[in-house]
Amino acid sequence: MTENKGFQLGTIGALSLSVVSSVSIVICNKALISTLGFTFATTLTSWHLLVTFCSLHVALWMKLFEHKPFDARAVMGFGILNGISIGLLNLSLGFNSVGFYQMTKLAIIPCTVLLETLFFRKLFSRSIQFSLVILLIGVGIATVTDLQLNALGSVLSLLAVLTTCVAQIMTNTIQKKFKVSSTQLLYQSCPYQAITLFVTGPFLDGMLTNKNVFAFKYTPQVLFFIVLSCLISVSVNFSTFLVIGKTSPVTYQVLGHLKTCLVLAFGYVLLHDPFSWRNILGILIAIVGMVLYSYYCTAESQQKANEASAQLTQPKESETDPLIGVENGSAILNDGMVTKGPVWNSNKDLHA
Repeated sequence: MTENKGFQLGTIGALSLSVVSSVSIVICNKALISTLGFTFATTLTSWHLLVTFCSLHVALWMKLFEHKPFDARAVMGFGILNGISIGLLNLSLGFNSVGFYQMTKLAIIPCTVLLETLFFRKLFSRSIQFSLVILLIGVGIATVTDLQLNALGSVLSLLAVLTTCVAQIMTNTIQKKFKVSSTQLLYQSCPYQAITLFVTGPFLDGMLTNKNVFAFKYTPQVLFFIVLSCLISVSVNFSTFLVIGKTSPVTYQVLGHLKTCLVLAFGYVLLHDPFSWRNILGILIAIVGMVLYSYYCTAESQQKANEASAQLTQPKESETDPLIGVENGSAILNDGMVTKGPVWNSNKDLHA
């Protein structure tokens, strides 16, 4: 019971860290991009990952976590895929309208649910599905405006959705399969993500902005916000891996939409961004969906935990009753999903 409470507190802490760090970096980057004119998003992301890796290397040197090497090919493939997904999302935003880009982000949740159902045989209850639909409707009302379509932008969006879904599912799967923490996975995959974006970033940014990142005038104010953004990104990346490891890719996406709503609200309150009743209605509907999702996930997880506990306390028919072993092999997961297999404990941290 104490272990379960500790896990719940750890999950709440990871979710809170993810929200605070993500909203903070969005506000910082908005000032950097909109106010100071530094529009090189992909290159900036590569710097984020480099700073994150250096910070984790210092933490390793201070023995704050233990290095645990595992399948090098899996790490490399995962890191490169993550880098590609970030680049594709930036390209999707560059070649599509803002409204269509928001639809692309909304498509990540149903795509993730479909992939996990088809390839991992995870079951999502009707209650969970209903809450996700409410959430997506709310976020759609709050964020989606124009829906201008073009062939290249549509292809880029499709690739961005697929690579993002696969990368997030891999984040959860790798941690459990190799029994590594979010910090250990982030430390080993960060260099591959950073190199992928560092090499492609200037080219992609130049194609989208018609500017050269190396020719930009780096004033002290610009450098200050770049350093601040990189420092916040350490918490963002750490909390992202932590949340996906402790919960699931779908829960991470739900949290992402919560952050979108918070960014809209902060933008209106602090930066006096344009706001309408449509934005307010959409945010309220999205919050209802998030509350329902959290409630159903908690209720179903608790119910399955009680059932498992009751089955373990039943008297054995013999000293080698095989049913006990089978029941202990049922992994109770979040998001209303139950799958057969070994019970894994994972830790994850990088979010943002």
